[in-house]
Amino acid sequence: MEPLASKIRPKNLDEFVGQEHLVGKDKPLYLAIQKRHVFSFILWGPPGVGKTTLAKIYARAFEANFYELSAVSAGKDDIKEIVKGGIQRELLSGPKILFLDEIHRFNKAQQDFLLPYVESGKLVLIGATTENPSFEIIPALLSRCRVFVLDELNDAEMKKIIKRAGIKLDAKSVDWLVKMANGDARQAITVLENALNLYKIIDVEALKNTVQNKFLRFDKKGEEHFNVISAFIKSMRASQPDAALYYLSRMLHCGEDPKFIARRMVVFASEDIGMAQPTALVVANEVFRAVETIGMPEAAINLAHGTVYLSTAKKDRSSYDAYFEALADVKEHGNLPVPLELRNAATKLMKELGYNKGYEQYSKKSFLPDKLKRKKYFKSSGI
Repeated sequence: MEPLASKIRPKNLDEFVGQEHLVGKDKPLYLAIQKRHVFSFILWGPPGVGKTTLAKIYARAFEANFYELSAVSAGKDDIKEIVKGGIQRELLSGPKILFLDEIHRFNKAQQDFLLPYVESGKLVLIGATTENPSFEIIPALLSRCRVFVLDELNDAEMKKIIKRAGIKLDAKSVDWLVKMANGDARQAITVLENALNLYKIIDVEALKNTVQNKFLRFDKKGEEHFNVISAFIKSMRASQPDAALYYLSRMLHCGEDPKFIARRMVVFASEDIGMAQPTALVVANEVFRAVETIGMPEAAINLAHGTVYLSTAKKDRSSYDAYFEALADVKEHGNLPVPLELRNAATKLMKELGYNKGYEQYSKKSFLPDKLKRKKYFKSSGI
């Protein structure tokens, strides 16, 4: 059975709700369709704000042969099939448009493989991502695409979309649904559809009970997302590799982006291990690199390796604490004068004023501003 979100999906820009900076009159995507301008682009924005819908509207406007893939499960062979026309018989004379959802899940090798087809025009690429394209998409591919940033839907826009579902709701239920979905229209419609399947009368209580269903618990923007990543970090901090591996597995099984986990591990290596085992940062960065180049499911092994290493490493937060103590003084005291001996003497006048005078490269005298001379931010743990 076709999901409700798909049934009510807008067919053209007139029906589309939100993203006025892109689809409003004389705005980029509006003009592209009006002027019949075919080009590759990336849609960057949070979940449920219309990325897939915009891609389909764009393709329909050009009577394109539209192919939709998810980077989570697709590979090089899928792209080859599309280029050859083997996935479906091409009935339309328009361009061949590939919509690649979660394009940030394609590793570098996969993006390199896709590049020549986009470059030659054999494929028009529309990528969708929740991650910053500057970090997730190779420069050569990114340079051949325009990037459009989509905003989270506001309350009024969310209410319009919920009303389109055609399900009778009181004002309190609508307000609760809007607040729960937090700008994600797809989540709101999915919860509404599930509630409709479970209850005869849809009210706030029915919606709350529906959200408690275990299949909806791991929303990437919801509370459970933050609970599990928090448990993962705290397990590593407490040097409990078994617990950390459990929460790692739970996140990966539920579809969490492995790069998000790897980034947190890189931060953890400096924040919690720091000077106790400086090589932890090297290991964490290599784990991130492995995730980026290898991709899932194999990258789970790299993440597990890194998780055990970071969990069992000695811990020391002295550099982390020192930074924030220094930052507190920066915020409190502002731009304190840099001691003259430390200033760059770039001109004759500066030298005459005493810039760089008396500077000793390996001096044990404090180089802090005069007001903070007695400060000691980094407290060595004897490491």
